[in-house]
Amino acid sequence: MKTRNIAIIAHVDHGKTTLIDQLLKCSGTFRTNEDVNERVMDSNDIERERGITILAKTTSIHYKDNKINILDTPGHADFGGEVERIMNMVDGVLLLVDAFEGTMPQTRFVLKKALEAHIKPIVVINKIDRPNINIQKTLDEVLTLFIELGAPDELLDFKVVYTSAIKGTSSLDPDLSTQKEGMDCLFDTIIKEIPEPNVCVEGPLQLQVALLDYNDFVGRIGIGTIHRGTIRVNDNVSVVRNDGTNRQFRILKLYGFVGIKRIEIESASAGDIVAVAGLSDINVGETICDINHLEPLPKIKLDEPTLQMTFGVNSSPLSGKDGKLLTARKIDERLFKEAQKDVALRIERIPNSESWIVSGRGELHLSILIENMRREGFELQVSKPRVIIKEIDGVKSEPYEDLMIDAPNEYVGDIMTSIGSRQAELINMDASSTTTRLDYVIPSRGLIGFTNNFLTLTKGYGIISHTFREYRPYKKMELGERKLGVLVATEGGMATPYAIEHVEERGTLFIEPNTQVYEGMIVGENRYDIDLAVNVVTKKNLTNVRSSTKDNTVVLKTPRKMSLEACLDYINLDELVEITPKTYRMRKMILNTSERKKYDAHKRRENENE
Repeated sequence: MKTRNIAIIAHVDHGKTTLIDQLLKCSGTFRTNEDVNERVMDSNDIERERGITILAKTTSIHYKDNKINILDTPGHADFGGEVERIMNMVDGVLLLVDAFEGTMPQTRFVLKKALEAHIKPIVVINKIDRPNINIQKTLDEVLTLFIELGAPDELLDFKVVYTSAIKGTSSLDPDLSTQKEGMDCLFDTIIKEIPEPNVCVEGPLQLQVALLDYNDFVGRIGIGTIHRGTIRVNDNVSVVRNDGTNRQFRILKLYGFVGIKRIEIESASAGDIVAVAGLSDINVGETICDINHLEPLPKIKLDEPTLQMTFGVNSSPLSGKDGKLLTARKIDERLFKEAQKDVALRIERIPNSESWIVSGRGELHLSILIENMRREGFELQVSKPRVIIKEIDGVKSEPYEDLMIDAPNEYVGDIMTSIGSRQAELINMDASSTTTRLDYVIPSRGLIGFTNNFLTLTKGYGIISHTFREYRPYKKMELGERKLGVLVATEGGMATPYAIEHVEERGTLFIEPNTQVYEGMIVGENRYDIDLAVNVVTKKNLTNVRSSTKDNTVVLKTPRKMSLEACLDYINLDELVEITPKTYRMRKMILNTSERKKYDAHKRRENENE
């Protein structure tokens, strides 16, 4: 049986996981009576809810005496480390492009990774059943992207397959009438175009770890493609570390992939993708070798984190009301466990405190971790995300990103005004009759807090996406800070309709009546650029003569609902988000009203003296 190892790469929501659904179904991987969910590869609850892939996953398909190993990769740049390492495991990629949207920032990002690794691409134009598509324009965009990224001539003559993953049809012709049931066109193109793994079945073992997993029974698990030789359970092998040292260990467990399942196997040969357990601290880029032949493969370059936050034990007056996991020891164990399988994550305990600096690839990367911990029953508090400043050749430098915006024409002026104040540089502007596409280069700091503002400006009709570009010299400017002040509670208790009615005229509320609040909790947004202390728990004084229906006539405005990402975007450096299994609240770092006022006055004097 011949083997093909391929990855599916694309921008977010261009249909990667849905396409894999169809490939699995059309190959007969599932029994006819088997109940199969849509997007079977998105096994995590958050992946299903958000419609995104977070972690790379491997599946195996049998087609016409061929075994096709397919890796479903994340499309979001925050998880680009997964995409990057997968390129070391495959011999070809399917570049999936939405026929309507065309190439997007993450399309560029993932294709760049594939071309850097000299991996052969097949272009799949997906969603060709969508109305108002221009397939030729999309193909021209793809070819332009290949040229811009410096693709060699032999890769510019790429093969194209046209599909509708949602309907399960494919063809080699852009004409919609030529679409046929099934994915045979795509399967046959993979077999014809993608080479078999360039490996040596004979010879001493050589396997490089490209991905990590973790479970409580066997610890850290290394996943990679066998480049040479054979590996068996209970074999004694050596691992060549990234620092050049080596260590011997025994293969305790060996896993292969059949369909969407990971199964225990006894042995595997060159070309197979396997998961290996036996060494608790194995790492990405390390090479598992025969004991007598220590030949490490070239090191895998890992992109460094660009954003960090401070995680801490929940110190609010409501600590322990919702969650069961709230001690420093439990949080430390959970963060350590996450770092075991996510190499893009860095965890650093702050000495003599119950806090940690957690560094990742972006806001989504870190907010997914927070959301997972919340669902597991943890309580914690987190600071505003901040970019990681680096010293490069003696120069203080900060990360910059490519930003792409698609928005209805009527909102473009407001968007350009808002993004211009964040030190963004306009690179390109492409307007059609109804929408405009704006391309910017912007400091990562300028994006913090912008997404929430953008959705408000476009009333939810805009599309925004961004990806890391490079580090540039740091410019001293105030970016990413909220301009408006907040309404901060001065008393603890239950919010009352009477109190909220009198506070509404001050700004926009985030809470509704009967919400539990505490002193220092942020309950709304002020209309002006200063913070305002308000009492939202005051009860109306009762009199002997009053109407029994008087309070029922109070009509309050609907409060602004804030998602977790919106809260992280919204807070300033002197504020925190409190996370519990049931809710999240924004609060000031200093809860006491009088102490906070003294601190704010001191900070203002310092700023005036600078």
